Amino acid sequence: MWLFYPPVVLYLLWLAIRYRSLTLFTAANPSIPHSGVVKESKSEILEGLGDIPEVARWRLIGHQDAEVMLADMLEFMALQSLTFPVVLKPDVGERGSGVKVVPSEDEAQAYFAQAIEPTIVQEYIGGREFGVFYYRYPDEAEGHLFSITDKRLIGVAGDGVRNLEALLLADDRAVCMAPFFISQLGARLLEVPRAGEWVALTEVGTHCRGALFLDGGEHLTDSLRKSIDLMSRGFAGFYFGRYDIRVPSEEDFQQGRNLKVLELNGVTSESTNIYDPKYGLWHAYRTLFKQWQIAFEIGARNREVGIRPSGMIDLWKLICR
Repeated sequence: MWLFYPPVVLYLLWLAIRYRSLTLFTAANPSIPHSGVVKESKSEILEGLGDIPEVARWRLIGHQDAEVMLADMLEFMALQSLTFPVVLKPDVGERGSGVKVVPSEDEAQAYFAQAIEPTIVQEYIGGREFGVFYYRYPDEAEGHLFSITDKRLIGVAGDGVRNLEALLLADDRAVCMAPFFISQLGARLLEVPRAGEWVALTEVGTHCRGALFLDGGEHLTDSLRKSIDLMSRGFAGFYFGRYDIRVPSEEDFQQGRNLKVLELNGVTSESTNIYDPKYGLWHAYRTLFKQWQIAFEIGARNREVGIRPSGMIDLWKLICR
């Protein structure tokens, strides 16, 4: 990260000079504290979307004794008629940190025993996962989809001979993150999957957790754009960010139906299609430069109607906290 981002930072400084504000982008989403720069609350953003069927069912569990947190989770599951697995994740977290799909009550209790902050419990949604980057200028009636990322949860196929360690080391994609997968699999490394058996190596659609990100621009349809736009316009004061969505199939996704939002990320969301292996470094920079230009433009239009960007001192305190 320290090597990749300096050109982006330099471009941000140029935008700051052009728009006469170092923090103008924090006015892009007035309804999200600091527009979602860092350490934003996932639960507050999900609340902003409202009680709509497109949001996967969830509950925020306050940090307390593990037994109490477990009881709260089980109560939620009973009220929503949910069964295991469920997803647990910290209310404040980035890049998939702390996200876990728990298959049992015992594993949930072990998770809560190590929790140090409020935790979100969310229903587990299967199917395909996509990242959808949305934006709308405040004076526009309809929004736009800046990019779509097709998130592939990678795994290996057994051959009845090699164990999991040998299979992942022989896989062109999995070997790139071999240390991470080896640490996650532990004693399972010695398992020998049956011939043709598929073993998932990651359950979370996060790049740093092993998911493969591909440009999903071919899935863009007017039906999808309208569905995302309708949902977004229902969140007053939201104009710019990326949805993490699961859906039963590509056809459902393209038709904008049966969408389930897992998270909505704010102004520092990345257009994650840049990680498609077919793209080079300069494509990534062009995409990120355009993304930040839009964020500043939206912030500028909000500033014109009285929305004040975050102060530099407040923003620095938030980042350093």
